[in-house]
Amino acid sequence: MASSTTPEWSNSLPTPLFEGLLPKVAVVLELTQKAEGTATPMAKQALLQATNDFKYTLAQAKDYASTLAGGDILVEEQDTVLAMLEILKQHKQQQLIQFASEVGSLSTIAIPNASSKMEVDSTASTPFASGGQF
Repeated sequence: MASSTTPEWSNSLPTPLFEGLLPKVAVVLELTQKAEGTATPMAKQALLQATNDFKYTLAQAKDYASTLAGGDILVEEQDTVLAMLEILKQHKQQQLIQFASEVGSLSTIAIPNASSKMEVDSTASTPFASGGQF
């Protein structure tokens, strides 16, 4: 779920946010595996604090991941889109190769003498005025 405020990491990948998840879950697991467990009020408080810290960080990571572009499509759909883009890329490359070969062949036959001058008919390029007069 995206929040209404823009997070500080909206333009870059918040690597520390994701890297911080594993140590936080490790702290929760360590606290649950201690010999005293949750027998004392201090142990219960430490476990509650560690659990809440992990849940808050996990919620932030989920929020960020859900707002990533393309994050709403499945991996299979992404693979399909990538395959279609590869086919399109190959098709465009073939078109460019064909175009380049056609342009190359035109330049050798178009003007055999590049220094020849073209004669221009000035009346052919004069616009025709209304009423038949110039």
